[in-house]
Amino acid sequence: MTQPIWQTSRYAIDLTQPKVMGIVNLTPDSFSDGGHLSTLSIALGNAQTLLAQGADMLDIGGESSRPGAKPVSAEEELKRVLPFLQEALTWNVPISVDTYKPEVMLAALDLGVDVINDIWALRQPGALQVVVRHPQCGVCLMHMHLDPQTMSAQPMTGDALPLIKEFLSTQVLKLRNNGVQANRIVLDPGIGFGKTVEQNLSLLQHQSELLPLGHPLMAGWSRKGTLGKLAAIQGHAPGPKDRVGASVAAALIAVQNGASVVRVHDVKETVQALRVWRAVKI
Repeated sequence: MTQPIWQTSRYAIDLTQPKVMGIVNLTPDSFSDGGHLSTLSIALGNAQTLLAQGADMLDIGGESSRPGAKPVSAEEELKRVLPFLQEALTWNVPISVDTYKPEVMLAALDLGVDVINDIWALRQPGALQVVVRHPQCGVCLMHMHLDPQTMSAQPMTGDALPLIKEFLSTQVLKLRNNGVQANRIVLDPGIGFGKTVEQNLSLLQHQSELLPLGHPLMAGWSRKGTLGKLAAIQGHAPGPKDRVGASVAAALIAVQNGASVVRVHDVKETVQALRVWRAVKI
């Protein structure tokens, strides 16, 4: 049975109602808002706005994972995220760090960060050991096909769901065998990240089939390329910032199909939509 509580470094997050995770990108090349949050003060102000709009937690990223993005060094990523974290960790709200580098994980967790959100699902050397050494932190394991440099050029083939289910099950087993408690783990099927439009839609439709793995699900549909293609008018796909309606619709369907956390850029609109959904939910 899926755990109703997500245990993190400082908080036991109640997931009986879906939670909204607001995205804060501290990168110059994010696919959605690259360069917009280029200074610390702007980034902190944006994060406070997301909280005022109803975000339940924040996810901080210092390296873009968009298709084709070039990796950055751990030193550069730390330079981007640590000053932000030092301030945000005083706000009495759960803070997640979107990173796959063990050096960044270690520094963030030592500061008191609540969750490690890893697109590599702790497969980078040393990453699993960092999480094991911090026995209270939450972790989100995501499925990614290949890597950001190659995933779009060589997408998955066939039915993605059983492959994703097997992968996530294997990664969970590794954590459990290393003493990580089940209530610390959330799973993300990795919308985009080397999947075709058809595979992404199939994942949304059949997302509930991942629930028997026994862990809450996070859905990251916000402004994704699949939504741009679906929302195209007369052959013209809207840019990332013009995919708000499609993003909210996908988030609602994801919640309807069992997601406990939705990771979004457009917090205000998502929170409003979820309040309507809760009011009429049978």
